[in-house]
Amino acid sequence: MVTVDLSLSETSSTILPGLGRALVLAGKIGQQKAEEIYRKAQGARTSFIAELTGSGVVSAVDLAHTLSAAFSTPLIDLKAIDAQRLPKGLLDPRICLDYRVVVLGKRLNRLIVATADPSDNEAIEKIKFATQLRVDWVVAEYDKLLALVSSTAASAAQTIDNIIGDEFEFDESGAADLTEIVDSSAAEIEDAPVVRFLQKMLLDAYNLHASDLHFEPYEHYYRVRFRIDGELQEIAAPPIAIKDKLASRIKVISRMDISEKRIPQDGKMKLKVGPDRVIDFRVSTLPTMFGEKIVIRILDPSIAKLGIDALGYEPDEKERLLRAIERPYGMILVTGPTGSGKTVSLYTCLNLLNKPGLNIATAEDPCEINLPGINQVNINDKAGLTFSAALKSFLRQDPDIIMVGEIRDLETADISIKAAQTGHLLLSTLHTNDAPATLARLRNMGIAPFNIASSVILITAQRLARRLCPKCKTPIDIPRKALLDAGYQDNELNDPWISYRPVGCANCTKGYKGRVGIYQVMPISEGMQRIILRDGNALEIGQQAALEGVRTLRQAGLHKVKLGLTSLEEVLAVTNE
Repeated sequence: MVTVDLSLSETSSTILPGLGRALVLAGKIGQQKAEEIYRKAQGARTSFIAELTGSGVVSAVDLAHTLSAAFSTPLIDLKAIDAQRLPKGLLDPRICLDYRVVVLGKRLNRLIVATADPSDNEAIEKIKFATQLRVDWVVAEYDKLLALVSSTAASAAQTIDNIIGDEFEFDESGAADLTEIVDSSAAEIEDAPVVRFLQKMLLDAYNLHASDLHFEPYEHYYRVRFRIDGELQEIAAPPIAIKDKLASRIKVISRMDISEKRIPQDGKMKLKVGPDRVIDFRVSTLPTMFGEKIVIRILDPSIAKLGIDALGYEPDEKERLLRAIERPYGMILVTGPTGSGKTVSLYTCLNLLNKPGLNIATAEDPCEINLPGINQVNINDKAGLTFSAALKSFLRQDPDIIMVGEIRDLETADISIKAAQTGHLLLSTLHTNDAPATLARLRNMGIAPFNIASSVILITAQRLARRLCPKCKTPIDIPRKALLDAGYQDNELNDPWISYRPVGCANCTKGYKGRVGIYQVMPISEGMQRIILRDGNALEIGQQAALEGVRTLRQAGLHKVKLGLTSLEEVLAVTNE
């Protein structure tokens, strides 16, 4: 077997892919002709290999033999393969269709995959990422491979009809009356395979501790992704024909208008996952080019009852927070980006405060966690029930504690400040990078410095980092310079401690399992009040906080690395310095 030296191809062409360069060097096609076919394929948005074989310039057989020799890759005749005996479940059928590959088998940590183009590095990376296995190519004739890919992918798609999902049931007590729906729509939403598929997806998401489910339609395919430990992962690729039926089913049980597909809608649904356990789901639809994208957020009320220790506060941070929520009045702010766990932190505090002798009211958009004993109000801007309107009403309802989902404008901020100054404990959230920046944000919104200084008693900034899997995490030796660059001080590196890296096992996802909170808990001291009153900036407040022993978010994350809870790379990814 003669191997072609592809390194010379760089001087021959600057635009051809590896496959084209191999054919030119092997003398199967001229440089000019190859470039012409490549440009034609790009213009038609087809693959180079499809244009090559379709034009008749190179036959599928000749192409397979040439590439096998050029890339020193085994050649296989797919006619000798029994499609029924091919392994199933090793690779997503969508990937097989997109990259025109077929999995032939698995040996230890290596996946044996048939392809017509062994130069396709993008396909290798996609398969490696999806399976966490190394890829061994086997070259096959393009036409035979295409036929086998189509048949195996179609077979995989048909498995939706065999999904069995009776593990839980929908609570449709609040759903629309199905008798009022036209016959065609009713037929859609009662499609049994669709119902079972939705049940399975929701149950899988619940069991995998996902926070969100994404149902996403595209021009030629449909995919379902779960957000697990903060990262989206592709879970399923059902047939694209299911998208409208699935959207209708979700809308009915979420009390949405199934006939309206032009504007976004919001809804909620409940599922019974046991005889005495019900999980709430918040549903959002969004019209896209190829159908409605649907995102379902899992709202588990039990997370608010886990207790403050489960959130990951360090002892000194926990003490500062508990001391603040025990105050009779003042404002406590929780800051951070979307998805950083602010709502869970607020509800954990409310759960600690929820006692028969206190009147607690919340204004949220929407209410995510149902907590008995607390008066919760859903904001409805269209009806005029805004945050500021709800706050004004609360103040006439003799409240002790008020929680505002988010301070978005000057009017809401102004009423919140006044509530905190007139004998109420007020908890709320803001979107800022860290605790010192929150005070500057209030100032920029138009709140006077003396009002900020006299009302805000504590600010907590937070992030969520993925927690290392305790079963497979492995010690790693990180150079001292890298640790210093990350933010550690010299004295912190003198005491022995072990840092770990993610590995990955059957018990976790890429070496991580669950998440841990990283917090900057900053009480507003007299020193900070003086800086606020003279209209100081966030940098000055941050310097004062450091003098008073308040850790930055990066320092708090580095402490979690020292405790072996997360990895250094994860902390660097979720915190700024």
